[in-house]
Amino acid sequence: MTFNVVTLFPSLFEVWENSGVCGRAVKNGLVKVKCWNPREFSNESSGQIDDRPYGGGPGMVMMAEPLRATVNKIDEAAEKPARVLFFSPVGKVLSQDLVEDIAHNLEEQQYTLICGRYEGVDQRFIDTYVDEIVSIGDFILPGGECVALALMEAVIRRIPGTLGNEESSKHDSFMDGVLQFPHYTRPKVFESNAVPDVLLSGHHAKIKNWRRQKAIELTCKYRPDLVRLAIRKNLLSKSEILDFVDELND
Repeated sequence: MTFNVVTLFPSLFEVWENSGVCGRAVKNGLVKVKCWNPREFSNESSGQIDDRPYGGGPGMVMMAEPLRATVNKIDEAAEKPARVLFFSPVGKVLSQDLVEDIAHNLEEQQYTLICGRYEGVDQRFIDTYVDEIVSIGDFILPGGECVALALMEAVIRRIPGTLGNEESSKHDSFMDGVLQFPHYTRPKVFESNAVPDVLLSGHHAKIKNWRRQKAIELTCKYRPDLVRLAIRKNLLSKSEILDFVDELND
C-alpha cells in the first residue's frame, strides 16, 4: 500500500516515518509513504501555490493548477491512478468502517492524501480530482496534515504484519460496535483501588464475559450513539443493554 501525501510541509512526516509501529511498517516495506510538495509543480518561478480569493475576503486560497500538476505527476509514477482523498469539514467523519475499507481493499493500493492549507482549496480542483472528502470532526485545524497522519496510523495498524500480536487490533474500540473494555496491570492495588477479582481468577470464560459487559457499560455511558448504531448493525442485542437503559435515556 502506498500513501502519497500532498503537503507544503513534508518535514512534518519525517519523524513519524521513523517512529513506533507505523515507522516499523514503513521500514519493513508493508507500506510506502511519499510526500509531494505542490510548490515543486507550480507554474510560478517563486513556487507560489496560493492567491487571493475571488469575491474578496481574508486569507489565501490554494490554487488548482499546482495541485492538479502534483496529482498528475503522482499518477504518472504509479502503476494505476491513485484514489484521491481530501480533508475538509464538509466530508464524512473518519470512522473505523472507512479505515477497514482502506486497509482491506486489495484493488486500490494507491492513495493520494491532499492536505489543504490557508482558507481552503480552489473548489474546481476538488470537484474534478477528489474522489472522497474526509473530516476528522467538527473543528478546524490549520491544515490537513494531522488528519493525514490520523488516517494513515489507523489504516497501517490494521495491515497484517504491522503489530507484534495480530489479535491486538481485533479487540480495539469500534471493532465490534462498542468501546474497548478497561485495562489493568501491576500493581494489584493502586491507591487503595484493587484490580477486579475476575481478572485474577484465571477463568477465561468469566474474564471474556466481564470484559464484554464492561465494554457495553462504557459505551452506554459515554457513547450511546454507538450503541444505537451497533444495534442497527446487529452487533449488539437489546438484551445486552437492558442493565444500561437508564443511562441511554439520559
